[in-house]
Amino acid sequence: MTKIIRIFDLLDQYKEKYISKKDAFGFKSHNVWNTYSSSDYINYVNEFSLGLLKLGVKKGDKIATIMVNCPEWNFIDMGLMQIGAIQVPIYPTISTSNFKYIFNEVEAKYIFVSNNEIFQKIKPVIPEIASIKEVYSIEKLINVKNWQEVLNLGKENNYKNLQKIKSTILPDDIATIIYTSGTTGIPKGVMLSHSNFISNIMACSIISPFKSSHRAFSFLPLCHVYERMLNYLYQNFGMSIYYSDNYENIGRNIQEIKPHTFCAVPRVLEKICDKIEKKGRGLTGIKKKLFHWAVLLGDIYEVNNANGFVYELKRRIADFLVFRKWRKSLGGNLIMIVSGGAPLQQRISRLFWAARIPVMTGYGLTETSPVVAVSNFEKDGFKFGTVGPVLKDVEVKIAKDGEILVKSPGLMQGYYNRPDKTKEVINENGWFHTGDIGCMEDGRYLKITDRKKEMFKTSGGKYVAPQVIENIVKESPFVERIIVIGEKRRFTSALILPNFEHLESWCKIKNIDFTTNKAIIKNKLIIDRIDREISEMNFKFNKVEQIKKFLLIADDWTVETGELSPTLKLRRKFIQEKYKDAINDIYRFEN
Repeated sequence: MTKIIRIFDLLDQYKEKYISKKDAFGFKSHNVWNTYSSSDYINYVNEFSLGLLKLGVKKGDKIATIMVNCPEWNFIDMGLMQIGAIQVPIYPTISTSNFKYIFNEVEAKYIFVSNNEIFQKIKPVIPEIASIKEVYSIEKLINVKNWQEVLNLGKENNYKNLQKIKSTILPDDIATIIYTSGTTGIPKGVMLSHSNFISNIMACSIISPFKSSHRAFSFLPLCHVYERMLNYLYQNFGMSIYYSDNYENIGRNIQEIKPHTFCAVPRVLEKICDKIEKKGRGLTGIKKKLFHWAVLLGDIYEVNNANGFVYELKRRIADFLVFRKWRKSLGGNLIMIVSGGAPLQQRISRLFWAARIPVMTGYGLTETSPVVAVSNFEKDGFKFGTVGPVLKDVEVKIAKDGEILVKSPGLMQGYYNRPDKTKEVINENGWFHTGDIGCMEDGRYLKITDRKKEMFKTSGGKYVAPQVIENIVKESPFVERIIVIGEKRRFTSALILPNFEHLESWCKIKNIDFTTNKAIIKNKLIIDRIDREISEMNFKFNKVEQIKKFLLIADDWTVETGELSPTLKLRRKFIQEKYKDAINDIYRFEN
């Protein structure tokens, strides 16, 4: 039995246990799902490694990849690691200046891109980077070399050379440098070794219910540590992995693939919930009443039959009449969904669980490879409002100021070329300062309350944790996004991006003319309706946290326009700078 100590040892496990698998990977081309077998996977990886050696790539060389999710991502990833080259995966959505900064800092030798759209983004900076020898594309492009050329070179090389080099790769060698997207400042390259990832993969495997017959759906960017580690986890179980490179097609792809699992950020689950509830609002008569009755049952769901026999009987009726249709719309096979990257609203979590679609919330960082804590199916493995128990072999303690500190075999080797920044976050005793505020509940479950840097102090000297307030307000169907502000101000306020889809259907019911987003947010009836929502939410907050004033925003907040990071977190400084005049108007007559 293969002992997996380096990430590419997963390929030897494929040879031993999963070599007959016909659909190791699935992808869609020309509207048809295609697959690669386990044998295809192993052959492509070896040919790619050998091709790189022919190009003169050596251990420690940095190779940048800017790719959408696809099977080729794995061929390149494993092919690089087998010869000790270091993959530097980069988000396609970052700025040109950040591309230039990363290419220069790591002295990238080669770059692999998915398509022409990505190539055009980096094309202007390529001549300025002395280290770059060539750019290759997965998609066939004019005047750009194709990655197949590297594979063809590999067919001319000696396989024995590869085996010899593989034996020199050690578990503590750097496997990848992942640049944190961040919400401010210059990106930092997180150095992660093979052993960092393997520790996380094995600890998560122990508590995962997967089998080789299961299918996983992958759509979050593989350049992010969250989806990447799970990608390895699925391979450890010999699961089939089907990729989507287009967020717009997620719903249709799920119905086609009928996956047993996928991982998502909360925004994706919120969108799924919005669509379900929109359909419910479109029902009439008894069907509409039954739908809302089922949703109300879901709102108060508790695990382990904690609500008692009568509640569970009602839930079974709701399941037969309503919830089973939700499961069918998500393919009908889901064992669980993993949610991470940001806090998930409790209401949504309860609804999914009530519908027998368990959502396992987790917590981690790029610097910890990534999982620190995650909910699971083990005894006492789940509690609403928390991110679950701390992972095996991971230590967590809460500092006096509430910051979460972590020690873990998954802890990074440091920031690339930034020992100063490394010392800022890892103290002399080896504790990593996460920058997150949290606590332990019942001595077992980790609960995240806010980002340390995002907490602010009002002019009255009172601290406000904006993320807590934002997550509660977002439970309103009228609110798409919200940013809470008030640093050095007399009161707390907010900028609110309404859920225009919900608003439009609400306006139809109320016979309000819905023309454009910009027009509707100025309608007094709309402002008053959202004000009522905020007033009801304010009862859940203490006085200093209550939102005294708000401003409705018509612009969409996206990664491309700068309001969101690539992991869909709010870029608070950017937003506050963009809307500084509007914010100043809110506080013009402070009271």
